[in-house]
Amino acid sequence: MRLPATLLTILLVFIQGCAGTSSRLPAVTEEPSGERHAGKIIWHDLVTHTPEASKRFYRELFGWTFEDQGIDFGFGRTVNYTLIRNRGQLIGGMVDATRLGKPDPGSLSQWVVAMSVDDIDVAVNAVKANGGRVLTPPTDVAERGTIALVEDDQGAFLSLLQTRDGDPADSPAQVGGFLWDEIWSPDVERAAAFYGSLAKVVTETFRLPDGSSYRFMSGAGTPRFGLLETPIEGLSPTWASYVRVEQPEQIVSRVPELGGQILAPLQDRGENEKAALFVGPSGAGLAIQTWSRLDEMASGTH
Repeated sequence: MRLPATLLTILLVFIQGCAGTSSRLPAVTEEPSGERHAGKIIWHDLVTHTPEASKRFYRELFGWTFEDQGIDFGFGRTVNYTLIRNRGQLIGGMVDATRLGKPDPGSLSQWVVAMSVDDIDVAVNAVKANGGRVLTPPTDVAERGTIALVEDDQGAFLSLLQTRDGDPADSPAQVGGFLWDEIWSPDVERAAAFYGSLAKVVTETFRLPDGSSYRFMSGAGTPRFGLLETPIEGLSPTWASYVRVEQPEQIVSRVPELGGQILAPLQDRGENEKAALFVGPSGAGLAIQTWSRLDEMASGTH
């Protein structure tokens, strides 16, 4: 989804501010593997104008915990960046947009994925060469590594991250953790070509029990993210992230009472797995899905 100008400005200010202070963004894992897994989605950031409502929503829904990190931008400006944990494990962050400008509840909030790359300069050049847009040059944010904000050639927004000390190791997603990510695109072939040139991932196909097939991108033999034709009419190309759950009916029933809204009700997604899509209090979309076959895709799966 192409970001509104207000949100894009917030992210640009945030990244540039972090690069210029002594209080830098922490690493995406406390147990770095020492290796980079190009094409893997290794972090999720929520940009929101409703930080307290969002904390309550996700705390009640998934049991997440939050750790505020005050980042001093100098000249009396402090920004709250919040680390998100699931069962003690770091899984993402939250940017308090109200600290970076005039609060604008009408602006669209969004979850922003970070894709691992081996070499940020090479990846940024590949974005340019294949019709995408580079929104920020590679920026050093110390412990986290070097980051660049980009759009793919169809307008989907994401960040590229060359970690300083290595990516999180591949492991099954815990309940309440991020399970899988998909690029939703009206032109799946075009998306596969773009990301194949960007992160050394290749297209593979998973055969579903009903005879249909599911396409995903794989790096070094490990599934990294899915390719799905946009399932919602009128939706711009966007990244969609899934949280693993065990009691989807209970989760879906609580979304409205906690201030969210269901966009797509529970539906079957192959071999007794169920998925649903909702937005939180700030309007950021997120999906949930059950998944029992964790041995099939160790890094998180569809």
